[in-house]
Amino acid sequence: MGYYDQNYPPNPHRRRKNRGWLVPALLGVIIGILLVVVALPALQENNVLPGNTSEQNQLESSSMNEGSQGSSNAVNVDVSTQVTDVVEQVTPAVVGVINIQQQGDFWQQQESNEAGEGSGVIYKNEDGTAYVVTNHHVIEGADSVEVVLYDETHLEAEIIGSDVFSDLAVLRMDGEQVEQTIELGSSANVKVGEPAIAIGNPLGLMFSSSVTQGVISGTERTIPQDFNQDGRADWQAEVIQTDAAINPGNSGGALININGQLIGINSMKINQTAVEGIGFAIPIDSALPIVEELETTGEVTRPFLGVEIYSLDEVPQAEWKGTLNLPNEVEGGVYVWSVEPLSPADQAGLKRLDVITELDGNPVMNMIDLRKILYQEKEIGDEITVTYYREGEKKETTLVLGTQQ
Repeated sequence: MGYYDQNYPPNPHRRRKNRGWLVPALLGVIIGILLVVVALPALQENNVLPGNTSEQNQLESSSMNEGSQGSSNAVNVDVSTQVTDVVEQVTPAVVGVINIQQQGDFWQQQESNEAGEGSGVIYKNEDGTAYVVTNHHVIEGADSVEVVLYDETHLEAEIIGSDVFSDLAVLRMDGEQVEQTIELGSSANVKVGEPAIAIGNPLGLMFSSSVTQGVISGTERTIPQDFNQDGRADWQAEVIQTDAAINPGNSGGALININGQLIGINSMKINQTAVEGIGFAIPIDSALPIVEELETTGEVTRPFLGVEIYSLDEVPQAEWKGTLNLPNEVEGGVYVWSVEPLSPADQAGLKRLDVITELDGNPVMNMIDLRKILYQEKEIGDEITVTYYREGEKKETTLVLGTQQ
């Protein structure tokens, strides 16, 4: 029905669509852009905007500069801790020990060779003489010994004495150039989980004064020791267990607590692919009496029976009855292989193939049990009752413990 508009002029009062808003909107957008581009930096510079301070800008700028300049802007950080302070204090008291043995060459001339290296600890320096404790196996078989101080000074040392059962040895040397001795602590109060620091010379003097840190993993551990390498334990050493790395060459070094006190002499490590982080140290409380005796007399004197003995478990079960005539109730013991003439055992009437099962009523299941009773509970001159079997008959005898001549 378009005829209504046909041939009529437009109505002057009719309202058109209003498009006048476009101009103000465009002006607002332009003004906003100008504010962002021109005004915002000025506002940030004058700290008008929150959360963006000049200090923050400086940090960001510094970070960017460090990233672009690499290591040219080094940051000084104080990393000194109680551990580093303790290590710095103790290190001069830990030394290297070189085992020197004489060997003949083709022309039968003697020449000195380094047979092994280990570590040691200076525990005393008085009247111009310094004393070092190390391991027996470090100096075993040595014709002479050199001690290497932490500053690489080499000093000739004398072996005062050593002891295979405790794996300890004491050296003596000129104390003029010795700067530091170690502070002795106590292993009696050592707790599982407390920090432990091992200092020594792992893998030789190339890595002298190496430090490893860990914790005390166990106390009063016992591990077997085979002195004659026959595959059977001759002794059980009581040790401290730690996960601080102890490698070959660390033997004889110091195990210290967080206060820098000596709590153990590093002695050995289980070298098995399936075992990691297990190291051992001789507790200082059990080491000190041995060290003092070695320093004073040059040897450790222990109670003496005068018999050559072997553990009963080394004998086939068939021989228990067939040769030794032991009754069924006997579950362990030591058998006498030989008796030394005029020894306490000889005077008490013990004979070859006697089987000792008790000492003063304490069961003896093997050679280690017998040695522990004699060496840890008895003294020279003590009277002791020996229970034994001979030809299947249970007997007792009393003897007075002597000393080996």
